[in-house]
Amino acid sequence: MNKRLISLLSIGLLVALVFVMQAGRYPVTVSEIIKALIAYISHQPMTERESQIVLLFLSVRLPRLLAAILVGASLSLSGAVYQSIFRNPLVSPGILGVLAGASTGAAVGIVVFSSWPITQVLSLVGGLAGVSLSLLLSKLYPRSPTMALLVGGLVSSSFFSAFSSLFKYLADTENQLPELTYWLMGTLSRTSWPQLLWVSPFMIFGIIFLSLSGRSVNALSLGDEEAMSLGLNSRSERLKLIGVATLVCSCSVIITGIINWVGLVIPHIVRLCIGPNNLTLLPASALVGALFVLLTDTVVRSVWTAELPLGIFTSIICLPLFAFSLWRDRTRR
Repeated sequence: MNKRLISLLSIGLLVALVFVMQAGRYPVTVSEIIKALIAYISHQPMTERESQIVLLFLSVRLPRLLAAILVGASLSLSGAVYQSIFRNPLVSPGILGVLAGASTGAAVGIVVFSSWPITQVLSLVGGLAGVSLSLLLSKLYPRSPTMALLVGGLVSSSFFSAFSSLFKYLADTENQLPELTYWLMGTLSRTSWPQLLWVSPFMIFGIIFLSLSGRSVNALSLGDEEAMSLGLNSRSERLKLIGVATLVCSCSVIITGIINWVGLVIPHIVRLCIGPNNLTLLPASALVGALFVLLTDTVVRSVWTAELPLGIFTSIICLPLFAFSLWRDRTRR
């Protein structure tokens, strides 16, 4: 059943990828894409239409589709790991200060350096700094490390959010403030091959590692004593899983900016549908999250002439889904 479910979700993601490959404000068919790519690879003479298809597909659409898959899988999977480790279905990737720290790093890059590559690097550094501050604050109350880590995450998020607001105030209202505000709303419109090539190896490694860590996450979800009785070093294993989940989360922020609710709602719905066993829950959450962001981004870039921020629509869609899942969970009890 577990392998069948993962296989069905994988096939569904591939089918959706083929579908969205053709969709957009400039629709093309799969046969046109294949024909144009064959002519391009074999250096055959191409028509103007085929040249436009190659340029559109290779330079714009393909990196964006791959980024949507990686970002959706990273956010949803990291959310599932956090929720299981902390034994709280309301925990999200932003709970440890990842999103707030990355926002502050991006604000520094945009306002101080006015350089997009530096902004991306600083957003990654900021996300890691947010988690580091959360871990440092959790050391102050060793009696309850899990609760202390959650409180540390809230304090870290508030701290970095204050700095983000400060840089918004200091930003140039003509150029820097609109760019910072738009980036914080979340968008895939800036995705490019150079950006994707240096970020994607970390994301792919993290997604594979977390998807195969179901046994460890299952043990940690039982509590420290139970995990230690199973021969697991709960402290080091927890830090390792949190570190990898934070890494993929920060990398997704580099590509898209801030996309809220995906890491909270998608794992919660998947858990409600298939149960809490992380051997299945983690890979299923990654696949469903990838599918969700891929389809949502397709709607965003297809329906309106002016592209709207992806983060707005993930929030609009996820909030009713989350409310419905809470109601469904209550009626089942």
